[in-house]
Amino acid sequence: MGLEIRIPKSDIAKRAVEKRAPKLVKWEENTNPSRYQDSNMLNNVLTELYHLKRGSAVRYTRKNDKIRPFENGSETSLEFYSLKIDCSLFVYGAHSKKRPNNLVLGRTYDHHIYDLIEVGLENFKSMKDFSYDKKLAPRVGSKPLFTFIGEGFESVEELKHLKEVLLELFIGEVVENLNLSGVDRVYVCTTTSLKIVFFTHCALRLKRSGTVAPRMELVEVGPSMDLVVQRHRLPDQGLTKQAMRKSIDPYKKKPKNVESDFEGVRGRVYIPDQE
Repeated sequence: MGLEIRIPKSDIAKRAVEKRAPKLVKWEENTNPSRYQDSNMLNNVLTELYHLKRGSAVRYTRKNDKIRPFENGSETSLEFYSLKIDCSLFVYGAHSKKRPNNLVLGRTYDHHIYDLIEVGLENFKSMKDFSYDKKLAPRVGSKPLFTFIGEGFESVEELKHLKEVLLELFIGEVVENLNLSGVDRVYVCTTTSLKIVFFTHCALRLKRSGTVAPRMELVEVGPSMDLVVQRHRLPDQGLTKQAMRKSIDPYKKKPKNVESDFEGVRGRVYIPDQE
């Protein structure tokens, strides 16, 4: 017996379906920070990540022993939550004796697991551990900068993968023009080995420099932590090809009197009668 396909009839249902439909450019992506077992460090990290992503994140706080992202067959729970809240990124906290205080960062495509990377947490410092002028606290909705220090982000496969996931996690809304006053924070990722990344969050203080461009100073506001790369799983080549496929914009108007063939692009020009 086949599954029944239900077509939305009311306007509210139609808008909800259109909102979840695939888009050429997805302006803001939801993130789902959730936890596995009790760990004070994990709970603090997930709470502060949730505050950094405030407005575009949904947090689950109940323990769930059945979620094991790297094991086959246990991905259905994450995919269910991805479909439920329409999120394309998730941060999952896992804690056990063999693997204490681990974060699993992952992306989804069409509400299926796309890729995964697991990092261990060490030397965590909360926002409360830093003393600074509260006027420098980053504002909600401001655009962050990212800086990656170390050759490993370009040569080591695990660190390149972590760099991609972190950028997509904190990129927020894609904009073309940006006011300098709207840039008030920066994430600094530094690596000195093949497995460890020092992650910190700093506020930007603008000072006079005697020129048009102001001088910037970094003030550490937290959180900061060491990310130790444990495991990672790259996406399947077939899934990557499908996810990277370019779609045709249905709203883009076709230019008039322009044709293209193997010789190139040709335009037709109309000249009015000469008097």
